[in-house]
Amino acid sequence: MSAPLFVREAVITHGAALRVLAATVAHAEKLGIRINVAVVDSAGRLAGFVRMPGSFGMSIEMACKKARCAAGLGAEPEIVEQIVVHEAPRVGEGLMLHPDFTLIRGGLPLRIEGELIGAVGVSGGSEDQDVACAQAGVAAITGDAA
Repeated sequence: MSAPLFVREAVITHGAALRVLAATVAHAEKLGIRINVAVVDSAGRLAGFVRMPGSFGMSIEMACKKARCAAGLGAEPEIVEQIVVHEAPRVGEGLMLHPDFTLIRGGLPLRIEGELIGAVGVSGGSEDQDVACAQAGVAAITGDAA
């Protein structure tokens, strides 16, 4: 048997992306903040986006960047930060040059049965608020309480 010539990729469905977006926005409303939220598939391609009226314009791209970083690395920024701290300085310097890399919290990977299907990125509140909103989005499809 020869080696396979392609692999199948797990990606978030539009229905799941909408659930993540709705739960994330609902949590922001509870907190009384206005956010931008991006959902990307496992390759970092945009699957859905919501801009709450009155949210910061600059946070539109930051929400997308947080989502792309979480999908691209498959890990939360806190974990990546620990890796960067323990690696040679050139590792962190190299990562910081990548246009999709950020250590600003608010991006979380989306996993189903251990498989990366995408990520959610939130921007517009404090880092803790952005993380809480992203956790609400993750919980909408995984059932995990934030």
